[in-house]
Amino acid sequence: MAKIWDISQTLRQGLPVWPGDTAFSSHFHWEMSEECPVNVGQFSLSCHSGTHADAPAHYDAQGKTMEAVSLDYYIGPCVVIDATQAVGWVKPQDIIDQLPDQVERVIFRTYRQFPHNEWRSDFTAVASETIDLLAERGACLIGIDSPSLDPQTSKTMRAHNAVKRHGMAILEGLVLDDVPAGAYELIAPPLKLDSLDASPVRALLRSVV
Repeated sequence: MAKIWDISQTLRQGLPVWPGDTAFSSHFHWEMSEECPVNVGQFSLSCHSGTHADAPAHYDAQGKTMEAVSLDYYIGPCVVIDATQAVGWVKPQDIIDQLPDQVERVIFRTYRQFPHNEWRSDFTAVASETIDLLAERGACLIGIDSPSLDPQTSKTMRAHNAVKRHGMAILEGLVLDDVPAGAYELIAPPLKLDSLDASPVRALLRSVV
């Protein structure tokens, strides 16, 4: 039987979010009682909370919003690459020896231990030339455990613009602590959110057997 890894963050109170973005909150709108036979919850969050997919509209004024993005990007073969040795940026030389000649989806692990309970502004980003390399090898999606492909202080969004150039998809905020480098099947469809720029996902990896 194939093994499944859940590589998603838990959406919860206290979830670290991008500074200034909407914090996650939840409560019961209705609670089970003598007058009410069910619990019905309610929650509020940023589209970029936790593990999420960026729609092109996040970084391209003419880009598609989340409900219009093809699900083909988010389901299929992928390779997980250990980039924990990268400093500041994941550069081609950091990952070239692990990158197959042909790939469909690539996920980078940069944290040795994922920071579930704190926001880390010094997260590892991805160099635009690395994205160019992935595109040359056939990649349609790039995923990473950090909260963004670009540094927190970036104004140029070079990595996102490289993704735009190559027509790739993005997953961010993955949790890869227990996932060995290697080949998997990715299953991470976003929610069908109308007119929005991103969506939380329940991201899974399934072993290839």
